Amino acid sequence: MAKRDDIRNVAIIAHVDHGKTTLVNQLLEQSDTLDERTQIDERAMDSNDIEKERGITILAKNTAVNYKGYHINIMDTPGHADFGGEVERIMTMVDGVVLVVDAYEGTMPQTRFVLKKAFEAKVTPIVVVNKIDKPSARPAEVVDEVLDLFIELGADDSMLDFPVVYASALGGTSSLSDDPADQTETMEPIFDTIISEIPAPEDNSDEGLQFQVSLLDYNDYVGRIGIGRVFRGKIAVGDTVTLMKLDGTEKNFRVTKLFGFLGLDRVEIDEAKAGDLIAVSGMEDIFVGETVVSTNAKEALQPLRIDEPTLQMTFLTNDSPFAGREGKYVTSRKLEERLRYELHTDVSLRVENTESPDQWIVSGRGELHLSILIENMRREGYELQVSRPEVIIKEIDGVKSEPFELVQIDTPEEYQGSIIDALNQRRGSMIDMISTGLGTTRLTYHVPARGMIGFTTYFMTLTHGYGILNHTFDHYGPYINEPIGGRRNGALVSTDTGKASTYGIMQVEDRGTIFVNPGTEVYGGMIVGENTRENDIVVNIIRTKNLTNVRSSNKDQTATIKTPKIMTLEESLEFMDEDEFCEVTPESIRLRKAILNEAERAKAAKKKNSNR
Repeated sequence: MAKRDDIRNVAIIAHVDHGKTTLVNQLLEQSDTLDERTQIDERAMDSNDIEKERGITILAKNTAVNYKGYHINIMDTPGHADFGGEVERIMTMVDGVVLVVDAYEGTMPQTRFVLKKAFEAKVTPIVVVNKIDKPSARPAEVVDEVLDLFIELGADDSMLDFPVVYASALGGTSSLSDDPADQTETMEPIFDTIISEIPAPEDNSDEGLQFQVSLLDYNDYVGRIGIGRVFRGKIAVGDTVTLMKLDGTEKNFRVTKLFGFLGLDRVEIDEAKAGDLIAVSGMEDIFVGETVVSTNAKEALQPLRIDEPTLQMTFLTNDSPFAGREGKYVTSRKLEERLRYELHTDVSLRVENTESPDQWIVSGRGELHLSILIENMRREGYELQVSRPEVIIKEIDGVKSEPFELVQIDTPEEYQGSIIDALNQRRGSMIDMISTGLGTTRLTYHVPARGMIGFTTYFMTLTHGYGILNHTFDHYGPYINEPIGGRRNGALVSTDTGKASTYGIMQVEDRGTIFVNPGTEVYGGMIVGENTRENDIVVNIIRTKNLTNVRSSNKDQTATIKTPKIMTLEESLEFMDEDEFCEVTPESIRLRKAILNEAERAKAAKKKNSNR
């Protein structure tokens, strides 16, 4: 079979923050693609604001570079397991992967996760050891770790002899030598290794068309856009083709627009053939995994497996006393429209109606997946409330099963005892414990996903911010029939509506940690802090000091309070208990009791306890 030797299709995979997106930037800058006037952003491939702020890739992106007569399509994949569905589908589009590994941190849980997907798709690997210029770099050990991981994941013998390039993406240097002194200001070693090692796609463009959709995009002008690879044949603007749906039905449609990729842009093209990565518009109800074929040669490709959700939350319209103050979109109709719109492109998301017209059950791949949807919605002007995240329990072969996560922790040795104790309480089972030198220990565990909800904040407190926690979905296992995780401490709940006062905060701050600044507006039933004990207590945080004409002997002492802990969205989602909601608006994140009235809360708690 002839090959299209002028094309290479490659994905870049890595653990979060190992420098993958920065590396793609350098490949773009040092190729023959961008003209001299093009100014490239520091994180050009991260187009979403949240991606830029957090330094993570959420959405798979494709770009392409021209280099010495070759067209190299590069897929920049998410490094976080919550977006693993994207990684898996991208592997069907490419012939090779560039695995980027930090020269100090080495292989991490998400490295394992994305690599496993690559091996399942049988694509050719290249390893780039990045950040070689770090003083703490240990390239030789890291390459050994990668080899061990390849063996552990069942790589075949041909993959074990993988090529290695050493680089500093930030500095724009690379070399085939692991000596930092040999680094030169060029990405040529990476380009040359991609061309020599990654197989060229087959050229079977004289056969019947097969184009499979791996990713979806959407815009209001052309509707749904299917992004994928032409596996066989040719496709041209104006062609009438058949869409083979996942449910077995067929639909004919006319190709209205075709796009190829070059640099950071989609460019309109007239025709594409086997081996090309393209985007197609003109089909309103196209879905991931469906195949576009010639009308006279209808042969569908294997449907793509899409990762099932493991976590769900209830999304509700905002009914707090402060509802409608800040948001543009507050009605149930607007909220449902927005959630349904998200389903156009996010294939790992599920939205189900409930008996109430103001509530929906939204299921996703993890806390990060759902919190990013919530964050995007509040930035767009939506007001909503969400319930505590719950794991999705399944019945597998007649056995009640729950999701388990692979947890990897790097911690200073003095905290390892507390961490082991905390994970044991969450019914974790230790897989490995090794000393990494320099007084740190690496712990590897399997833990029920229930036990990891809310664990991050607790972990940072345990290790005083010195620990590094990574966790990723691993498998479904038999359900452990006992309470796991959950918050230990009760909440401080406001009794009244008004502005929090310095005096009011001073009267209650010895009861626990306060979440609001003086002057913040609060309402009755709103959570204003965390109790030091297990029970909830109601507090009057808005009260002011009664003024008298008696001068105090310590009148010159200025009232001072401890700095309140202002909760982020993720911290709020982790903090919530089952009888609480998080109210999210464009300007505020508030925690509240589901039942705001104190007497009604007490009645509901009594009823719940009597039913147990």
